[in-house]
Amino acid sequence: MSTASASLAPPMSATSSSTPRRFNRRILIVAAVVGFHVFALWALQSGLLRRAVEMVIPIEVLAEMIEPAQPIVTPEPPPPAPPVQQPKPKPQPKPVARPEPTPQPVLQQEPSPTAPVVAPPEPAPPAPPVVASEPAPPAPPAPPAPARVELPSSSADYLNNPRPPYPALSRRMGEQGKVIVRVFIETNGTASKAEVRTSSGFDRLDQVAVQTVLRWRYVPGKRNGVVEAMWFNVPINFVLE
Repeated sequence: MSTASASLAPPMSATSSSTPRRFNRRILIVAAVVGFHVFALWALQSGLLRRAVEMVIPIEVLAEMIEPAQPIVTPEPPPPAPPVQQPKPKPQPKPVARPEPTPQPVLQQEPSPTAPVVAPPEPAPPAPPVVASEPAPPAPPAPPAPARVELPSSSADYLNNPRPPYPALSRRMGEQGKVIVRVFIETNGTASKAEVRTSSGFDRLDQVAVQTVLRWRYVPGKRNGVVEAMWFNVPINFVLE
């Protein structure tokens, strides 16, 4: 009875035996990753990773410093350009002197007696006279000549004008000076008006000068030969001797 049951049981397949192997491999991989992270965390906390970095970096820097320097290659200068040869000027031909032509005698032909005589041309008729359409305007009249003026005079000998009296008080006080009196001379030679034009600086001398010229006689003034009344300046000096 037991053998029959044993023979009826199904045989174990190959897939069921490989499943535990895969599961064990996954566990090993997971354990290795976790162990690596734990080791890295421990190395970082203990400073072991920092020391490894510090040892690696100087080695790289030292390798860069020890690298031999490459030689500096200087470029060769370009070859000098060949000199440009300027073309030589061509010699100019010398001018050839031309012989001067010899003058040839001119043969004068005598007029033949049978040749017709040419009459001289008739003179052209004279041009007709030009008649002015309008008479020329008369020339403007010349400006009149300036009037010839003869001023009056008080120094004629026949007038017998006396000298002005010197005031006694002015003489004692030493007053002296020159007075110019403006006088209006009439046509009969008398003075009708008189005024002081330039004072001597002293009133007594000015008054005496005005009274004196009013009593004098004058030669009346003239304009273009005609007697005319006009103003005249009379100078009088008061000088102590």
